[in-house]
Amino acid sequence: MPELPEVEALRGFLTGACVGKVVARSELVAFACLKTFELPLSALNGLEVDGVERRGKFVCLSVDGLWLVFHLARGGWLTWKDAMPQAPARPGRGPLALRVVFDDDSGFDLTEAGTQKRLAVYVVKTLEDVPGIATLGPDPLADDFTPAVLDAILARAGRAQLKGVLRDQRIIAGIGNAYSDEILHAARMSPFKPSNGLSDAERETLYAAIRSELADAVARSAGLAAKELKGDKKLNLRVHGRTGQPCPVCGTTIAEVSFADSSLQYCPGCQTGGKPLADRRLSRLLK
Repeated sequence: MPELPEVEALRGFLTGACVGKVVARSELVAFACLKTFELPLSALNGLEVDGVERRGKFVCLSVDGLWLVFHLARGGWLTWKDAMPQAPARPGRGPLALRVVFDDDSGFDLTEAGTQKRLAVYVVKTLEDVPGIATLGPDPLADDFTPAVLDAILARAGRAQLKGVLRDQRIIAGIGNAYSDEILHAARMSPFKPSNGLSDAERETLYAAIRSELADAVARSAGLAAKELKGDKKLNLRVHGRTGQPCPVCGTTIAEVSFADSSLQYCPGCQTGGKPLADRRLSRLLK
């Protein structure tokens, strides 16, 4: 799933690729991905893209007073083409969900792999008209995301586990499964540690890990083409997706906890004092 660093890189890429261009046509292929109906996609045709913004994991194209917003969800991605096909896109069994073509014949496809179709597209007058944006928590890389803001978040979360707090878009915007694993590894904290159980020093450590892990990932992704972002992300993850491999910090074998539809990875040596975590479908943390 694309998270804050990859979405920020897409924002930068699209800013250079399509700002100043006019939408020639927009073709909806997977009809279920369009979540708004007040404005049709055709309302964008003939209008100029004048900016690209990011809100959490949402990419937001400003199109002459309107907004084209999309969320790539778990299996979605963007593919840019300097020369798009002239023939109209047609619904079928493939992954194509939406095609946007500009006046110079360049454009992008939004595709979605897998059977869980969650990619979402919105055409709105204001960003607050997108429900997921209206309820977003603070951006963890914004200047106003201070240690005091994180302290207040953790206090409000009570005994909620750190992993869940970091992933909840209503609490902190943009962090998903992969970077929450990486942040907690950098902070040397169990994913199941209660949010209100951190000492002053641990809260400072967690704040530093959030800022540094995300900022470093954004810096690595800057300037990469859209097609290169997935590979760069996987290459630079230390624990997420690396079950059974040695931890690059301490050498302990990286372990996994499975859930119904996802999993997390962690280093027992760095994060849990050598104790394994139980499968959360069965029991709580082993003691």
